[in-house]
Amino acid sequence: MDKKSKILVTGGAGLVGSALIERLKDQGYQSVFGLGRQECDLLDGVATQNFFQNVRPEYVFHCAARVYGILGNMNNKGASFYENILINTNVVEASRRVRVKKITAMGTGAVYPYPSPGLPLKEDMIFMGSPHPAEDSYAHAKRAMLAMLRAYEESYGLNWAYVVSCNLFGANDKFDTENGHVVPSLIKKFHDAKLNKTDVLVWGNGSAKRDFMYAKDAAGALISIMQKATGPVNLGGGTVYSIRQIVDYLAEIAEMESMVKWDPLRPNGQDYRAYDLSKLNATGFGCDYSIKEGLEETWNWYVKNASNKK
Repeated sequence: MDKKSKILVTGGAGLVGSALIERLKDQGYQSVFGLGRQECDLLDGVATQNFFQNVRPEYVFHCAARVYGILGNMNNKGASFYENILINTNVVEASRRVRVKKITAMGTGAVYPYPSPGLPLKEDMIFMGSPHPAEDSYAHAKRAMLAMLRAYEESYGLNWAYVVSCNLFGANDKFDTENGHVVPSLIKKFHDAKLNKTDVLVWGNGSAKRDFMYAKDAAGALISIMQKATGPVNLGGGTVYSIRQIVDYLAEIAEMESMVKWDPLRPNGQDYRAYDLSKLNATGFGCDYSIKEGLEETWNWYVKNASNKK
């Protein structure tokens, strides 16, 4: 991939896609195309094929997905499976037809079995059991994309990487307290509570632990993976934080330390998830942001944009 390569980013308006487009342009890539729902409905196979034929990208970062948080995944299993299967199948097939030089596709840490066959999680463990039941439909759709990429390499010589992502957060995320992921959901809860001068009610007991990563760092990692890695590659910052630690950081940033209340009757999600990052580290990638810096930037972005929408 050189500076003049034609690069397509699906999900270009979303959390990862928007950060990736900005990073690519900052690094001097001159021909970067973002694909959002306005440009093409990836659920439509014919429309997807036509879009790819018109753009004819050399490299594809596939970041588009139908994404929910814990509750959203539990309440929308059928839609999550169906729509992600269609989106992924259409994008991979269109990439094959225009003979891309490489596709790097976003997976999810949810593809790993539960309980974990070992820790930290290694890429060869993905198919060693069933995913966590709270997010199994989404995970199976993402597993199917991995199987499709392997099949397309064998049948058509497709060059690919598959990113097994940790919990990401940043600007342009889904800030939804019911269906969003943990960090954007928490940010909205803190923001709403601050406006309404109420306590912040947080699900679970804060004991669940995750590897969290700021989207700007994820963008840099994706470029490194596209350039230097193949096959499934774990994506993470290398440090595991409890949900309680994240809540404490946000409480400090929002100046609401005394306003947090926990609801232990709500789900925690999977108790612990950490990744072996040997393949990612071999590309030379390293994070530019601390977890607190990323949270503070995301909080400031959301406060500004939430205010602008009023």
